Amino acid sequence: MLTEDGKHLYVSYDEYHSLIEKLALKVHQSHWAFDTILCLARGGMRPGDVLSRIFAKPLAIMSTSSYRAEAGTVQGHLDIAHYITTPKGEIAGRVLLVDDLADTGHTLRAVV
Repeated sequence: MLTEDGKHLYVSYDEYHSLIEKLALKVHQSHWAFDTILCLARGGMRPGDVLSRIFAKPLAIMSTSSYRAEAGTVQGHLDIAHYITTPKGEIAGRVLLVDDLADTGHTLRAVV
C-alpha cells in the first residue's frame, strides 16, 4: 500500500512472503540452472534464505550497505564486504544473485 504522499510502499509480512514465492515460481519456470544462491545482506537475506530452502541450494552471503540516511531510504556510498560467507568454502558454478530491490542498479554492477 502506498502512503498518502506516494513516496513509500508498505508491504505486509504475508505479502512479502507471497512475493518471494512468486519469484521462486518465476525462477523455476525459467529453467535456469544454478549451483548456489548468493544473497546481498541485509535486504537479500530473507528472500535468499527462502529460495535456498525451496531449491535446496547452498546459500552464500555478501554484506553490502548503501542505504543509511533518512532512516535507510536514501542511497549513499556503497560498501561491499571483502569476503563471502558460504558453507562450501568457495562459490563455484552458476550463481543466482538475490537482493531485496532493484533501484539504481549500482549495487548489482558493483558486485558482478
